[in-house]
Amino acid sequence: MGDKITSLGVGFLVTVVVARYLGPVQFGTYSYAISAAALFAAAGHMGLSGLVVREIVKKPDERGVTLGTTLGLKFIGMAGGYAILLAYAAAYEGVNSLEFAALVIAGAVLLCRPLDIIDYWFQAFVQARYVTTVRLTGLAVSSVLKLFFVYLGLGVLYFVAANLIQAIVIALMFFAVYRLKSSLQISDWTFSWKKAKELFSQGWVVYLGSIFAVIYLKVDQVMLRWFSGSESVGIYSVAAQLSEAWYFVPVAIVASFFPKLIKLKEEDPDQFNKRLQQLFDLLFILALGVAIAMTLLSEWVIILFFGMHYIDSAGVLIIHIWAAIFIFMRAAFSKWILIENALVFSLITQGAGAIVNIVLNYFLIPDYGVKGAAYTTLVSYAFASFFSLSIYSKTRPIFFMMLRSMFSVFRYSSFKAVR
Repeated sequence: MGDKITSLGVGFLVTVVVARYLGPVQFGTYSYAISAAALFAAAGHMGLSGLVVREIVKKPDERGVTLGTTLGLKFIGMAGGYAILLAYAAAYEGVNSLEFAALVIAGAVLLCRPLDIIDYWFQAFVQARYVTTVRLTGLAVSSVLKLFFVYLGLGVLYFVAANLIQAIVIALMFFAVYRLKSSLQISDWTFSWKKAKELFSQGWVVYLGSIFAVIYLKVDQVMLRWFSGSESVGIYSVAAQLSEAWYFVPVAIVASFFPKLIKLKEEDPDQFNKRLQQLFDLLFILALGVAIAMTLLSEWVIILFFGMHYIDSAGVLIIHIWAAIFIFMRAAFSKWILIENALVFSLITQGAGAIVNIVLNYFLIPDYGVKGAAYTTLVSYAFASFFSLSIYSKTRPIFFMMLRSMFSVFRYSSFKAVR
């Protein structure tokens, strides 16, 4: 938890310095390139993290083929995503544009991502400290480079390249640490189409769900670039980062509840439902507090950190921050999905959110610009993580739990049993 906060804090402060230095237009180009690369990387994530960790633990004799096959699948996905990104950049931006160069550099990060599977290995053996060290080192290198580039007065492409260097450092360190700490060498990894089909048949729901999740998290900045230009992306990105900086809070809280919820589900379903309701209550109250505080302080926060050039971000933040209510409660819903083994609802709700996001952005951004994108984010998150749950009988009880939590400010006693 401390490492996560450190990472977020350092990343945020460096982003503040970079955004103030570049200004809305160039920072918009930077944010657009990073978001577009993330969109096209979705095809290579595969949603295999939890599945591969389980395979490594449960099938020790197949570890070589599991890792080799996962590496192959991720490389195929990432290389394919990069190729499509290059085609998009050439067709839409033109090969002589600054945006094309930014997309080429940002997209090259995808070719480093396959070695992230070594993270799964250390997860399987509960050795997260190595992963933390690797990722913090990569962040430190990138952060120092960005601050140095600001000092030298360099252009936006250097800052995009700093992200690529971070990915390269992380990939090389994962490779080195794995060779030092693992008895199973990379030369022992083998690819198997049979294993690939097995992994994909078990993980396709999570795979598609992860693609949809990335779409409705990143597509707004890409569509802003299409309809409104780089400056709008810069203005929106600043507000989105301030809003999304809070999203680690529900993840940490829900993780602490998760083991107890699993046990209660098996031993006492009534108590399970009671604790789940209390968790929704707690998450709603926290999200409401964050949303109210950021709404009241939006202009002050924007000016303090990013300066007057980004003052329009305050209006975006006032809208975007209210999506936190649904993001916070979604964290508990995601654990319910795992406990109930109902992964299909993750796919359905995230898919619905992605569709709503794209459609609303298409109609709202041309007329309302950055605020249209912010309203789209709020509505799509509300639909994906709240309203859509009322449609299906399986998820309808969760919908009503969330609905009750919205009145939890009047039910203070519900917090007495929360530990």
